[in-house]
Amino acid sequence: MILRKAIAVAAVFVALGGCASIVSDSKPEVGVYSTPTAAKYEIVNSRGMVVAQGVTPGKVLLESGRGYFKGEDYKVTFRKEGYSDSTVPLKTTVNGWYWGNILFGGLIGMLIVDPLTGAMYTLPDDVTGNPSLLVSQQAAVK
Repeated sequence: MILRKAIAVAAVFVALGGCASIVSDSKPEVGVYSTPTAAKYEIVNSRGMVVAQGVTPGKVLLESGRGYFKGEDYKVTFRKEGYSDSTVPLKTTVNGWYWGNILFGGLIGMLIVDPLTGAMYTLPDDVTGNPSLLVSQQAAVK
């Protein structure tokens, strides 16, 4: 009797959730680094809106989805006085846990829950910018 209830509860969780939604986060934390350190950064989403700013090193929470079956991509621009700006793309990829829906989450998880929550996508753990020393600064160093 207890075993049947446990199986029924597990079946409900599987039916109502997607694997990626259960196991991972649709708003992952991304580390922001630069060489040299202490560079200002600005993160812009695919619509051109600034979603985060700060100084390296830092961490930001970013949405991995921007709509039904659409991943959110970003551009991270690094700026430091005496250095040229460096812009690095930050692109989403399909979350490996999304494919777990084939075994555990079923069609509801694969076609509804994970795509709507954005959990079917993931972002890299970190992004690093490498602003280059300006030519006039390089001459002054020599």
